[in-house]
Amino acid sequence: MAQLSLFEPRETVLVNDARGRIVYTPAFVSEYEADHWFRELRRVAEWKAERRVMYDRELDVPRLTARYRLDDSVEPLPPCLRLAAERVVRALQVPFTSIGLNLYRSGHDSVAPHNDHLHELEPGRPIALLSLGSTRRMTIRAKQPPRRAFHTDLERGSLFVMSYETQIHYDHGIPKTEDRVGERISLAFRVRPQASQAAARY
Repeated sequence: MAQLSLFEPRETVLVNDARGRIVYTPAFVSEYEADHWFRELRRVAEWKAERRVMYDRELDVPRLTARYRLDDSVEPLPPCLRLAAERVVRALQVPFTSIGLNLYRSGHDSVAPHNDHLHELEPGRPIALLSLGSTRRMTIRAKQPPRRAFHTDLERGSLFVMSYETQIHYDHGIPKTEDRVGERISLAFRVRPQASQAAARY
């Protein structure tokens, strides 16, 4: 895989073509910060168990979720989320407006292959995923030929950035695993359209 440096010397560019750009950066935040933020969010985030219509049935969402808006001065924001947002915004120079949190409690929790709905994203703006806790594998697959597919282990403290265009051309997901894995929290940073209050994924 090609190695390029945009804002960290250890960045790995996974995709960089007409169909979009995907960049993975391990150790974007220190282990100390990642552990501290994980413990704080596990304790204070307003975790919810949701149900969603999938495959013509209403099913339990296989993970816990929480969401916060960065552009809402009324909604309280856990201090570690403010710090994480400042770090990601400064590194990417993107004015993110929302954070969607997902808590994977075991290998049985997952996200099915999907792309974010384009009407829930500000055109041209990327999605950034900051991982806390245990490592989980992300699977990315192209929707059209050439149908490339690859897997990336999202490590504690890593940052995974997908351009807006990748949501048109690729699916991404976190598959279930029979391996013994600990809990993981994903922080998904997005720029939402002004009127959008859409549910956060991934």
